[in-house]
Amino acid sequence: MTALLVALAAAYGVHLLYTAVVFRWRGLGPGPQVTPPAPRRDVTRWLREAGVSGVGLPQFAAASLLLLLLGGVLGFAIFGGILAAVALGAFTAMLPAATLRSRRRRRLERAQEAWPTMIDELRILTGSAGLSIPQALFEVGRRAPAELRPAFAAAQREWLLSTDFARTLGVLKRDLADPTCDAACETILVANELGGTGLEARLTALSGDRLQEVQGRKDARARQAGARFARRFVLLVPLGMALAGLSVGTGRAAYATAAGQVAVLIGIGVVAGCWWWAGRIMQVPVEGRVFAE
Repeated sequence: MTALLVALAAAYGVHLLYTAVVFRWRGLGPGPQVTPPAPRRDVTRWLREAGVSGVGLPQFAAASLLLLLLGGVLGFAIFGGILAAVALGAFTAMLPAATLRSRRRRRLERAQEAWPTMIDELRILTGSAGLSIPQALFEVGRRAPAELRPAFAAAQREWLLSTDFARTLGVLKRDLADPTCDAACETILVANELGGTGLEARLTALSGDRLQEVQGRKDARARQAGARFARRFVLLVPLGMALAGLSVGTGRAAYATAAGQVAVLIGIGVVAGCWWWAGRIMQVPVEGRVFAE
């Protein structure tokens, strides 16, 4: 039995050596480790969804690097050590991404709140007012919230240049990047291509569904208002305690010791982890885009 196990181990070792030399396989498995490719995040689209389409990846990286340096300088000034300065700098470097994520979330919330009214206006303009669907859409866009108007203006330019309504709605969906916009655009595109008198009923049903969705999200955010306010203390209270520690005992000299640097590093890690964890558990699920380009 022992001889059999040794023979099997030797054979498997030969297999690993052969596949490593010939096929460039790595690891201890019998075959190459197949991992699905990570989804590629389009930074440009992410910035556009946050409403800062004029900002590119170089500007975003420069802002993060600047905050990294400022946070490092502040950390060294308070704690008097490289370790704490690097940790605080890394934490502050994440602020641009967190700010844009928050800005993107608020922009989507405002768009979701505005769409039920916009859909009702579109229904009235295409019904009693007698406007065509493209004309009614652009008229609604002129009275849309300020953050949505540039997307409607770009869609109208596309319509004037190509008179292709599908491409026009594609521009609108691309710039707004909103699930409600996707559903509304697909509804009016089908109605425009098929014709008939069913558009008003479809828009009424869509408006009611979107209004119910908005009210549910508002209720969820209202229940979280107190917790979101308390979450800010995760950042403010430890920072105030760290500044107060400068005047207690040996102050900055205690921070500069090896034990002090380790304690500060652990504290910054705990603060960052609590901030991230609190944001995760309070996150209202985001509706997926099912008609995205």
